[in-house]
Amino acid sequence: MRPFLASCLGAACTAAIALPFAPDAGAAAGRPPSPTTVRAGDLPGSTQSLPVAVLGAVAPQSTDRDTAAASRTLGLPARTVRPFSLLGVVWDDAGAALHGRVQVRARATGSGAWSGWQDVQTHNDDVPDPGAAERRDSGVRGSTAPLWVGDSDGVQLRITPESGDRAPSAPPAGLRLELVDPGTRPGTDRGAQADPPTPLTPEATAASAANAPLAPLGATEIPALDQAASQADAAAVEGSPPGPTHVGPRPRIVTRAGWGADERLREKAFIHTRTVRAAFIHHSGSGNNYTCAQAPSLIRAMYRFHVKSNHWRDIGYNFLVDKCGTVYEGRAGGVAKPVMGAHTLGFNSDSTGIAILGAFTGTEPPKPAVDAVSKLAAWKLGLHGVDPRGTVQMLSGGGNRYPKGAKVQMHTIAGHRDGFHTDCPGARLYNKLATARVAAAHLQGR
Repeated sequence: MRPFLASCLGAACTAAIALPFAPDAGAAAGRPPSPTTVRAGDLPGSTQSLPVAVLGAVAPQSTDRDTAAASRTLGLPARTVRPFSLLGVVWDDAGAALHGRVQVRARATGSGAWSGWQDVQTHNDDVPDPGAAERRDSGVRGSTAPLWVGDSDGVQLRITPESGDRAPSAPPAGLRLELVDPGTRPGTDRGAQADPPTPLTPEATAASAANAPLAPLGATEIPALDQAASQADAAAVEGSPPGPTHVGPRPRIVTRAGWGADERLREKAFIHTRTVRAAFIHHSGSGNNYTCAQAPSLIRAMYRFHVKSNHWRDIGYNFLVDKCGTVYEGRAGGVAKPVMGAHTLGFNSDSTGIAILGAFTGTEPPKPAVDAVSKLAAWKLGLHGVDPRGTVQMLSGGGNRYPKGAKVQMHTIAGHRDGFHTDCPGARLYNKLATARVAAAHLQGR
């Protein structure tokens, strides 16, 4: 996930033309929009999709170069919108790149205080493989990383061109700013007794049943096991090699039901690959300004962004880890099974994708999160007989680093950048992977 750097050019960054948008009556009167009523059993949430336009006027004293740059500066003027907590920019062609610096400001709901300008990581590398079924007839879009801004009711966007003397690249078609409201989990976010239990939908039943026999139907978590119990339990996992001899202790995993996935959003079918031969480590790029209590909301928002905005079949990562070290189930299909993800373009087959929620290009990843990655990899790779210290030959499905069909030697615990030209998982997290390999191997008893 690589940020593109450019300079903001004076008045071009802030002057803007108004774009049509119809807020509700309260917003038009300067009041926050009315909250949505949540009924028992609902898993609400919504996405606002706003077209991006050329930002307007240039100051009279501006040079011709300023004028030219202004004509290429895109964005949205400051405006009131319905409440949201996560945002990102999308465009029509998943194969196109957005060359520029994307920055946003958000206005906090309630206080009315605007944040400073925040960079949105511009990338196009967390996508399904070119030949995957997920890419066929699905309208998969290109996108930036999603950014968590917290509960907000106002937004402003600017996209400035890359600096340099070369002719600027045309922006990809169909640029839109997506504003995601993650909704509220019935009962949990508003108090454990707020809602009575509700029957599972068919989609939720299928997602939960994919984790049998690790947890009962409808369970909100899969409990941790020590190494001996994990070793014995591995024999019941479909697809594991007969009698795997090195399985790390299973960490506690919050299920999709536990973080409040609306299973009606995703495609119903699950796609599995043959096995798991490697784990790719990511940072989500969604920023570090979240609390551990907000992590389920962040994941719900990311899930909605991946499905409704990017047009993927489900959330892209197989697992997510918050800054406190809590592990969450990602893409549906079973945490012990080889579920095809959309996390490392060209290498989604026979791999699992683990993302720490945050951005670690210049920030140290929290130790509990890194330790959780080691524990999760020790268990998940152990189920499939993989040594975390080893290497494996992977076949590229196509990308910007390796052509389709290339045979690439990889660490079995690899960083996203090992398979794609990207900053992900950030230099500070990438530098921890050697230690994570040794820790995971130790947990497997090697």
